[in-house]
Amino acid sequence: MSKEYQPVHGVWTSRWVFVLAAAGSAVGLGNIWKFPYIAGDYGGGAFVLVYLICIALVGIPIMIAEIGLGRHGGLSPIHTMSKLVRDNEVSRKWTGVGFLGALSGFLLLTFYSVVAGWALYYVWEMGSGALDKASPEEVKAAFDGLLASPWVLLGWHTLFMVLTMGVVAHGVEKGLERAVRFLMPSLLVILLILLGYAINSGGFTQGLEFMFTFDFSALGAEGILAAMGQAFFTLSLGLGAIMAYGAYMPRQITTPGGETKHVSIGSTALIIAVLDTAVAMIAGLAIFPVVFANGLEPSQGPGLIFVTLPLAFGQMPLGLFFGTLFFLLVSFAALSSSISLGEPLVAWLVENEWSRRAAATLIGGTAWFIGIGTVLSFNVWSDATLGGNTFFDILEFTVSNIMLPLGGLLIAIFAGWIMKEPRIRKELAMQKFGVYMVWRALVRVVAPLAVLAVFVHTLWDTFGG
Repeated sequence: MSKEYQPVHGVWTSRWVFVLAAAGSAVGLGNIWKFPYIAGDYGGGAFVLVYLICIALVGIPIMIAEIGLGRHGGLSPIHTMSKLVRDNEVSRKWTGVGFLGALSGFLLLTFYSVVAGWALYYVWEMGSGALDKASPEEVKAAFDGLLASPWVLLGWHTLFMVLTMGVVAHGVEKGLERAVRFLMPSLLVILLILLGYAINSGGFTQGLEFMFTFDFSALGAEGILAAMGQAFFTLSLGLGAIMAYGAYMPRQITTPGGETKHVSIGSTALIIAVLDTAVAMIAGLAIFPVVFANGLEPSQGPGLIFVTLPLAFGQMPLGLFFGTLFFLLVSFAALSSSISLGEPLVAWLVENEWSRRAAATLIGGTAWFIGIGTVLSFNVWSDATLGGNTFFDILEFTVSNIMLPLGGLLIAIFAGWIMKEPRIRKELAMQKFGVYMVWRALVRVVAPLAVLAVFVHTLWDTFGG
């Protein structure tokens, strides 16, 4: 008979702390780095519209499912799925969903930390004035120089990993909660300051038109699938993070007036999705006007914030100050996400009677070590490829295009088809039956088919095209 594990981590002290934590997990490089350049690649407004539809039909239903599973189990994703398997009397193979999520988040952390280290580096670069009035050649040389130096990359990767696991090591209330209480409000304030700067940059009208002019000819089937994939990935679904955070979500809270209220998963997930989407929208409105004001091209791919924006900020009045703020914003967003990536496996070890500090040290140290492979992919190992792909390329593709969608697909299927209907309905406790039935239809049919379409298209495009 398998061991019965008990919750040992504590809970969020309020619903809004959970909202900040889950939004922090969702708001990351995907919003501020990836969303603007993908929107740029697919013409702006049409992509944004499809993205919003996908958030509503795919992202929110799966997020509700993942939070519901996490809160019902009350443990790390691995032990939560073990408990759900026992309670619902189904095949133990479903326990693998918990392992897959925790492993996906861990592997993502290994290279996420390296890219986040770039943002920390640019806080220093912009703040020191190194890119003041720099030419396009000088800005590109600075980024190329960063990638070419394994020791510099390793240093920033190390610093970011230490910051991440330092937070995780202090637990739910003293670590995760304190961090998100500071990081998320700070992130929103910085973002609004940058939006104000963009409004006065001289390119705001162009940025607004670019974001919200619907040019469906620039979208195409490829853009629709990209929007669907971005909507799924930006909410941190299938990583174990949302399930782990859901485990710390209380079922009831007591208001200052002494009234006991049920904590609704559905409305909470909706708020998280709105916050996450708002950050992506505002980030686009803060970035594109600066790009247009300097006569630069918005569809610059991944180089948009590490080459194009430093060039733009370096040429504008007060640009270095606001450029420093921008990369501080990116760093805060990355940190709020990375702590959620390390939490599932750390929580699992703590449930197996490890101390928090020892668990965080082991998981962080292992992730740091694997991350060295990503560091070397940009320089020393750049020629060591498999099918033209570096270590980083293979790892990023495997996690982002195989493990994450597979995890999200399995979560939707388990919540919609495998878990006993009275159990999931009681956990979600949606007051209106019609709303529950809409969610159930979306999580059973629409969301799985949409994720499967992206999954199959990506694999066919990679291996069959």
